[in-house]
Amino acid sequence: MKIDVISDTVCPWCFIGKRRLERALSEHPDLVPEIVWHPFQLNPEMPPGGMDREMYLQIKFGGEARAEEVYKVISDAASGEALDFNLDKISRTPSTLDSHRLVHYAESRGRQQDVVEHLFKAYFENGADVGSKETLADIASEAGLDRDEVLAYLESDTDVELIRTRDQRARAMGVNGVPCFIVNDKYAISGAQDPEVFQQVFAVARQDELAEQTQAAAE
Repeated sequence: MKIDVISDTVCPWCFIGKRRLERALSEHPDLVPEIVWHPFQLNPEMPPGGMDREMYLQIKFGGEARAEEVYKVISDAASGEALDFNLDKISRTPSTLDSHRLVHYAESRGRQQDVVEHLFKAYFENGADVGSKETLADIASEAGLDRDEVLAYLESDTDVELIRTRDQRARAMGVNGVPCFIVNDKYAISGAQDPEVFQQVFAVARQDELAEQTQAAAE
């Protein structure tokens, strides 16, 4: 079963959604998913060096009180998925362009799932600046990639326009928030839905697959 995930590397609901997807898949050990991660930048105009976190929250939420209210909901949802969010450790809100380049690079080397997991953990658990090329190279190394090769890639302009184009393509498809999970190019799940929602979609998608196999066998 093909599952395309449109997400941003600094989106807390994307990490929560990842865990909920994994819980849903754990109920179907016979299902072998082909999961591919695709870029979406929540802040596409973010400067390359990112922005001070307090300033970002002030602009986004209009003040500390509102930010605390929003992030209380997020932290509670994360705890429900056994995620150890430490949002107070985040000092900068980064541009995610290079982190998406890393995710794309990792796909071609069979390490995309590991890199995505390490990126989320680095940012939400350790407050790492995932806009820093050096930090991204360290994360890549932890995920099993060659640090020097990754750093050389990130210091080039390779795939910069590709990531921007794919981001724009997602928006043209109607994606205006993440995470968005697309199953078998046909069924979209918007948001970090509960595992039961994923399971319902899996059931319908598998019915489609069986119908297609039956039709092909009859031809």
